[in-house]
Amino acid sequence: MSATSPPTPVPLPLAGGSLAPAALARPSGTFAMVAMDQRDSLRTMMAAGLPKGTAPVPDSALTDFKLAVARTLGPAASALLIDRDYGYRAVTDARVLPPSCAPILAVDTLDQRPGGPVEDTALDDSVDPAAAAAEGTRGLKLLVIWRRDRDRDRRVELAARFVELCRDAGLASVLEPVARPTVEEEKAGTFRLNDAIVEAAKELAPLRPSLYKCQVPDGGTGSVAETATQAERIDAVVDIPWVVLSQGVAPADFPRAVEAACRAGASGFLAGRALWTDALEASDRDARLRGPCLDRLRRLAQTVDEWGRPWWQAPAAAEVNGRTRTATSAARRGGVRHEA
Repeated sequence: MSATSPPTPVPLPLAGGSLAPAALARPSGTFAMVAMDQRDSLRTMMAAGLPKGTAPVPDSALTDFKLAVARTLGPAASALLIDRDYGYRAVTDARVLPPSCAPILAVDTLDQRPGGPVEDTALDDSVDPAAAAAEGTRGLKLLVIWRRDRDRDRRVELAARFVELCRDAGLASVLEPVARPTVEEEKAGTFRLNDAIVEAAKELAPLRPSLYKCQVPDGGTGSVAETATQAERIDAVVDIPWVVLSQGVAPADFPRAVEAACRAGASGFLAGRALWTDALEASDRDARLRGPCLDRLRRLAQTVDEWGRPWWQAPAAAEVNGRTRTATSAARRGGVRHEA
């Protein structure tokens, strides 16, 4: 298969089941989801605020922070993304999430040097999707580092295998491509983020995951109108529900970026650092989570309810619209629908 020839689209009902997005959505059909699956990157952030010579941040500190975020932000989130290494077991065993917040399990293994970015990913074959579903998990997530290199076909095949795995388990599939430059592009200064986001979407969205999670154009630095114009390029090539992540976007810029993306056709966000980073450095972590962090999440949820496209209005969802809306109308009655 050529990297420039997208695979044949899979009908939406097969991508984790036609109702898979509903398991992660707000009553409005939009998404306000918290990402808490950071691993070594979280350890690096936590270590940054410690005096020099301090002992390495222990695993228990990561788990404790993840639990605190889940307990505090979970009630206001439609879903919480968690990792198996430092948080999933603790969150699941303690049953800290309310029924309104669906657990999503990260099933990616990360190639990442301490303190550095994720260079590549693979699918964690040790995860048992059926067992996760039995424990209440409602979706799985795979991060894919996308580059214009010789590994493009391998990444498409990896993503396709992930979507099929979720479909077979009856779980929502959240596919998260993050576009990065090749060494050559970086040296030549020819990498253009917005073009790469669209190119990655053309290549991977036709696999029909339940949700497509992508970067904000221009790192969210533009005005609402400017960012929305660029985000429309994503919407033109993604016919399934899509959301934005907050990596690379300054926390102060993220609310504007979410509004812009939703005006362009996005259905919400799955974000971590823009929501809870400032709690890491707070003298009273829990007070910061209960106060500014929770308020920020609630305001963002209002934004996606106002401007986001309900998942069932995505073009691909229209293919099965009659069946999905009939099956979900009772559960969603009373939710507010807004035009994108």
